[in-house]
Amino acid sequence: MHRLHLPTLPERSMNTQQKSRQQLWGYLAAAGTVAIWTGFILISRMGGKTALTAYDVMALRLGTASLLLLPFLRGMPDRAWRDRRLWTLALLGGVAYCVLVYAGFKLAPAAHAAILLPGMQPFLVAGAAFLLHGERLTPARCWGLLVIAAGVACVAVPYLGGGWSPALLYGDLLIFAASIVWALYSVLVKRWHYGPWILTRFVTLGSALLYLPVYLLFLPKQLAAVPLSTLLLQGLYQGIGPTILAMLLFLKAVSILGPVRVGALIALVPVLAGVAAAPLLNEALTAWLLGGLVCVSLGALIAARPGRLPAAAAANSRL
Repeated sequence: MHRLHLPTLPERSMNTQQKSRQQLWGYLAAAGTVAIWTGFILISRMGGKTALTAYDVMALRLGTASLLLLPFLRGMPDRAWRDRRLWTLALLGGVAYCVLVYAGFKLAPAAHAAILLPGMQPFLVAGAAFLLHGERLTPARCWGLLVIAAGVACVAVPYLGGGWSPALLYGDLLIFAASIVWALYSVLVKRWHYGPWILTRFVTLGSALLYLPVYLLFLPKQLAAVPLSTLLLQGLYQGIGPTILAMLLFLKAVSILGPVRVGALIALVPVLAGVAAAPLLNEALTAWLLGGLVCVSLGALIAARPGRLPAAAAANSRL
């Protein structure tokens, strides 16, 4: 007769410690993701303020990342290079997004980018998912998107008061277009079910094959106009941070904490980037911009919890 084994107190204590350790690693991975994506906005805007062209920054990103990923090229399935869907993803997430976003960073401040890039993603991804899949919104996500819309409206207030320029408007439009492209890319990645490792390698290497020859032959360059330290900062950060490390840390965090908790933590990126830009980049942070950053982060936090209604809305729904 078999006896049911119940865990002893030391075993339960050990299991609790292991879970706590694992959760700690999950939160550290999520914090690393938030830090890298926040840094992406700040470092990209820093590069935009230099003599480097947007094409230079993109070439530094793809060139560095490709050199690091070349040793892993052998593990790539041969059929990947004939897959039209992968080439589509490379064009969207690797080429179109980078061209638009780095051009936008030449003209628009970091706080605007923080709102229009990570802040707008829940809104734009929901729209792309509806158009491509017919995916309907949950009530909680609707509430989150309304709050995000309020945050974006805060960015538009200076335009109504005349505190804008054609260059600023053009920069905002470029970054908003980049955000749309990234939302479309995200929805297609989910729809086509590619593994993260093959996607990271192919999008980087495929984008480099498409872009670097065009850059070398035809596009304007200002690499000689900046110090070596600037080239190293942009190349190493852009090529390693958001392209490779952030992806690996994000997936690690999701595997341990789940997408809801990680999505809530990622919602911190707009506020962190927008507030940090004031002292680090000497960019103005008006009350309207601060309000927009808070609204966008709060809206993204609510939208990341699709199974729940906000407390006030839940109370009203029971009346």
